[in-house]
Amino acid sequence: MFSSIAGFNCLNEIFLFPLSGKFQPILATVTETEAEAEPAMVVAAVLLSLVAIYIASKAGGEFFNWLGFPPVLGELVGGVVIGISALNLVIFPESGADSSTSVIISILEATAGLAPDAAEATFQVQSEVLEVLSELGVIILLFEIGLESNIRDLMQVGIQSLVVAIVGVTLPFVAGTAGMMMIFHVSAVPAIFAGAALTATSIGITSRVLAEINRLNTQEGQIILGAAVIDDVLGIIILAVVASLAKTGEVDVVNAVYLIVSASVFLVGAILLGRFFNDTFVFFGEKFKTRGRAVIPALTIALFMSYIGTAIHLEAILGAFAAGLVLDNLDQTEIGRELEELIRPISDVVVPIFFVTVGTKTNLGVLNPAIPTNREGLVIAIFLIVVAIVGKVACGFSVFGLDKINRLAVGVGMVPRGEVGLVFASVGSASGALSPALDVAIILMVIITTFLAPPLLRVVFGEGEAEEVAETSG
Repeated sequence: MFSSIAGFNCLNEIFLFPLSGKFQPILATVTETEAEAEPAMVVAAVLLSLVAIYIASKAGGEFFNWLGFPPVLGELVGGVVIGISALNLVIFPESGADSSTSVIISILEATAGLAPDAAEATFQVQSEVLEVLSELGVIILLFEIGLESNIRDLMQVGIQSLVVAIVGVTLPFVAGTAGMMMIFHVSAVPAIFAGAALTATSIGITSRVLAEINRLNTQEGQIILGAAVIDDVLGIIILAVVASLAKTGEVDVVNAVYLIVSASVFLVGAILLGRFFNDTFVFFGEKFKTRGRAVIPALTIALFMSYIGTAIHLEAILGAFAAGLVLDNLDQTEIGRELEELIRPISDVVVPIFFVTVGTKTNLGVLNPAIPTNREGLVIAIFLIVVAIVGKVACGFSVFGLDKINRLAVGVGMVPRGEVGLVFASVGSASGALSPALDVAIILMVIITTFLAPPLLRVVFGEGEAEEVAETSG
């Protein structure tokens, strides 16, 4: 199965970020030592890694859910525990690790007879396989987010949500990018990446909290949800553009304009072709009689559009997101409802690999204030957190023409970054644009904003007010 390393390299090239920078040395190392890698040991290493990933995912998710926080944060923290910052169970070469520091490789040497001279090659190939699985996980994640982003609702939320979304994207992006360049003297591409990571809003986390406090169907709730959906669309476009810029290492205005236009045309074109896609999808889905009649065609569309995104020098995740948008209005059909039911277990299996893997690569040691050289990274993290919160809270005050509306609540509802922010951090790290300190600073920003949003939403709405709304609706 793993005798051909080229197969894995091909998957990396097709399915997600063109690994033209950071991972080429890794791939070169694997190729040079291909003969030394033991396929059976690679399988064993991947299996043990997945055991550790799933245990960390479930334990962390359940614990954080019990605490009243989004399970995705538990998956991230679980990854930190089993990764480079703590147990060294699941680690990767780009974190500066090798086979001698991998606990799983040591276990294989002790229990499965892995030859010491084949340990490094086995570790390298195991890491590449996990990278591919993680990247497939983020493709499924963005496809699922696209499915949940209802275009019809987006068209009906009106100018208020559009204004809130644009302000909520522009303020953090400009302030974050300018601050990184002017205050911390960070070069253009990583500064833009840091600013871009501040733009997205987690619609899943916000909608869950709004539902819990009975404010989902209020004016504030609808504006927040509409703006969060638009945020996702704008954020994915920004991510595709910035990640493409990171490949060249410099900001080319002409290239940037091309990427923005191509990303916009790609998304709009996919949406306009949605009716054709949907009719074709339903037609074939109803004709198929075997298992997977809904999910296999849907994943085929998602993977093909991911390939197109990569082929036009954007990101595969943009294609996956567009595929989800294309298929988002099938919920009135039997085949569409079947797809929604079947995509969840697939997501449950592969998406945690992505979140836990992001955590495993997070080296909290780079922010240890006891080491003088780390203090700037800690200051950067604080700066990003402040800009992330203030920028989103301020966008709530851009609501106009409505007298009796809680603008502070609208702003606070836009604060959590959640899973979308982690995608930004992962893409930035994979591109090589982010230093370890900046990478960790972005992840800390995601964690803090996601932690703060649920209790702050309850405070700014007021528990008494929420109970009153609940009684009225009842």
